[in-house]
Amino acid sequence: MAKRIKKTKIKAAVPQAGVAGAPKRFPSWFTNRRWVAWGLFALSFLLYANTLTHDYTLDDAIVIYNNMFVEDGVSGIPGILTKDTFFGFFKEEGKASLVAGGRYRPLSLVLFALEVQLFGKTPFVGHLFNALFYGLTTVMLYLLLLRLFRPGQGQGRAFFIALAAGLLFAVHPIHTEVVANIKGRDEILALLGSLAALYYSLRAYQENKPRLNIAVGLVFFLGLMSKENAITFLAVAPLAYYFFTKASLGPIVRQAVPFLAAAVVFLVIRFAVLGFGLSEPTMEMMNNPFVKLEGNQYVPFTAGERLATVFYTLGKYIQLLVFPYVLTHDYYPRQIGVMDFGDWGAWLSLVAYVALLVYALRKLPKKDPVSFAILYYLVTLSIVSNLLFPVGTHMAERLLFMPSVGYCLLLAILGYRWAASRAPKGKEPAWRQFRPVLAVLAIVALAYGVRTVLRNPVWKDNYTLFTTDIKYSPNSAKLRNAVGGELVTQSLAVQDPSRKQAMLSQAIEHLQQALRIHPNYKNAYLLLGNAYNYLQEYEKSIEAYEKALALDPDYADARRNLGITYKDAGKFYGEQKGDLNRAIRYLEQAREIMPNEYEVLRLLGVAHGIRGDRVEAMEYFTLATQADPGNARGWYDLGTAHYNLGNNSLGDQYRQKAYELEPSLRVQAPTNVEE
Repeated sequence: MAKRIKKTKIKAAVPQAGVAGAPKRFPSWFTNRRWVAWGLFALSFLLYANTLTHDYTLDDAIVIYNNMFVEDGVSGIPGILTKDTFFGFFKEEGKASLVAGGRYRPLSLVLFALEVQLFGKTPFVGHLFNALFYGLTTVMLYLLLLRLFRPGQGQGRAFFIALAAGLLFAVHPIHTEVVANIKGRDEILALLGSLAALYYSLRAYQENKPRLNIAVGLVFFLGLMSKENAITFLAVAPLAYYFFTKASLGPIVRQAVPFLAAAVVFLVIRFAVLGFGLSEPTMEMMNNPFVKLEGNQYVPFTAGERLATVFYTLGKYIQLLVFPYVLTHDYYPRQIGVMDFGDWGAWLSLVAYVALLVYALRKLPKKDPVSFAILYYLVTLSIVSNLLFPVGTHMAERLLFMPSVGYCLLLAILGYRWAASRAPKGKEPAWRQFRPVLAVLAIVALAYGVRTVLRNPVWKDNYTLFTTDIKYSPNSAKLRNAVGGELVTQSLAVQDPSRKQAMLSQAIEHLQQALRIHPNYKNAYLLLGNAYNYLQEYEKSIEAYEKALALDPDYADARRNLGITYKDAGKFYGEQKGDLNRAIRYLEQAREIMPNEYEVLRLLGVAHGIRGDRVEAMEYFTLATQADPGNARGWYDLGTAHYNLGNNSLGDQYRQKAYELEPSLRVQAPTNVEE
């Protein structure tokens, strides 16, 4: 009797719609584009499902809830399209271009405006769309890689590389800043538009459908309108044709035309809105990290310091791609210090990048896919590297979003080569050769995915984000300042006096650390003044505001808060300390800053009245009613002042006006302010 043949657990793949020529001896799911695409989409979305209940954080204020154009919904779209991206937040010319070159990234703001129009200002909607767009980006990467590696030229190779790279991209923790922060949608859309443009370009070429080039130009233009770094695909697209097709120079140039046309249109619009050229970098350290303090003046880094610092950060990028355990949203000065080539980290990074470039160029004639992965990484990183022009910060995890595709692709290619090395010579690896590679891939993906899920809750709100990341960026003046400011803000809602005082004291410590790092940090002095004001340490508060104004005499917030502190100090010393002379001195200083402030004038009237200066009291109450004619209490006090001067008819007249404005004031009251 013939032996019964044991059935294999792996079913032979049956050719199906969308899976032409599916390879034998591979599981059906492995070669089913639709199943894998939906799986990658679901995974990408679910990894960020725990962000859906989060609040707005970080720069969401600039692009959403404090942006006057976005707040206006659909009617604000013309302003979004015709102004610098930051204009809607700063609301005045000049401030919007604090970072060299300005910013023109209108597409994400247009989408935010539409969301506000349809759903109101709700962070849930913003987080939901970020997760959805991220899922689409992962799917587009998978489909593009199938186009590049073409299953017809190696079934296992194409499906494995596309799956592995897509999976690693979906789970990589370096992407949390982009997806968990709603503002990061500009990065997502820029990459999505760029990948889609290359995908449709390859379809147009491989399927002989030139009309698809219209879609190429359109989606690439949308990517550029999301963020300027999409322009690096002007180099990536021709490289992709060189490495993965047999196209000669002529067809490559023709296929690059839609990319170039979209870029030209974008640049014309950008220059029309922002002007030509790059503005000179500011000498403010928070907007130009390549300045240092010498004496009491900021000067630029030397050429050696700048280059060493840039390469040090580029080395940090490699570290974060390979081992993304310690993550932070802030790498501002001096979290990244002033480096020189005496620092081994700068040299190590320089050697690593030179080695990558040399390898990529040596393998270029052989069209080695590893060379393409490296060149993709270097090209897309170049525009945010600070080598070509300053980007406003030393580094940021969000800036690795587009370049990370190159890293994920590199690992996928190396994984395939490992599987191929286990196959018989000259043959494609079978499923059994992929099993150990897939096991390692699963372990790496699991580790990355867990880190992503655990990192997301840090982005719940500003307080959580700032107080968590300060542990990993203790030398960042910006983050110290942010933690201090957030502690001050949160303390205002605290009812327990001892806890409020503890939070304000902690805020002061952070702000003082910010000033130690960045002695000319005017915003830190402003927040320090606020904290001391709430602690009723008015002299220290005044000193902090005056230092801010010494740095910037036109600093309106500091001047306004200084006036408020003078007023609060006057009220404190008058009402709680009984020191009328000191109270009046502070109130007069408040009046110099806020000459028409009702409460300042009223308090001056009260203080002079109590001191027995009845004429001065009457004059100040008169000024108070002129400053706020609708305030019933002002007219009541003016009536009282006239009673004290013996002008009873005027006293009655002004009291009657007060009663008309506020009937509840019609009660038995003292006839003079001294009582």
